[in-house]
Amino acid sequence: PTLCKDHTADIRVETRLEGEGTVRVTLNDAEGNTVAAAEGKDVTMTLAHPHLWDGVKDPYLYTCVVELEQGGEVVDTVSTRVGVRSFRVDPKKGFFLNGRSYPLHGVSRHQDRKGLGNAISREMHDEDMALIRELGANTVRLAHYQHDQYFYDLCDQYGMVVWAEIPYISEHLPNGRANTISQMKELIYQNYNHPCIVCWGVSNEITISTRDKADMLDNHRELNDLCHKMDST
Repeated sequence: PTLCKDHTADIRVETRLEGEGTVRVTLNDAEGNTVAAAEGKDVTMTLAHPHLWDGVKDPYLYTCVVELEQGGEVVDTVSTRVGVRSFRVDPKKGFFLNGRSYPLHGVSRHQDRKGLGNAISREMHDEDMALIRELGANTVRLAHYQHDQYFYDLCDQYGMVVWAEIPYISEHLPNGRANTISQMKELIYQNYNHPCIVCWGVSNEITISTRDKADMLDNHRELNDLCHKMDST
């Protein structure tokens, strides 16, 4: 979604399609009412007076539904929740959400538990979010790897501003640069629609044990350029 100055939002929906058929796109509000619709694999819908995703105060979500029709029959459906918001960072004044100053106070979260490692349950994700909210936090850094999609959904739902990043710490293995590029692409492809995410993190603690600083810096420049190319916002 892109906010416009006249209090409208342009919602672009790009659908990757295998085979033939008619693609129908519907945008529904939180109550399930259709507020915009279009037909095609790459469409832009204009939403008048959008209800903004506004952090912990009002994390409003729409649902975008894409249907594939063949011979008048719906053969596949994909839906995703989306939010309409704008953000910017001022080097002197900090973070701004929807045009207003929005100081960030939060935590860095690892996805693990004693005895379970990374294989934690939804109840444990819920407990982590409950603890983060109890602290009064409004932002989460998801360190240092992909987290469960369920937790990104929770961050959307509760209005957390999120920094998401790839598991790239200090250095890469020999011939490992291609893997960092692949992981960066997957992080963005899989999570592009989450309104909570405002930052793609390319790595962590770059200088702890870096052996080849020139190679490391060059790889980071490539990752940075890739992020801006895939997500111009």
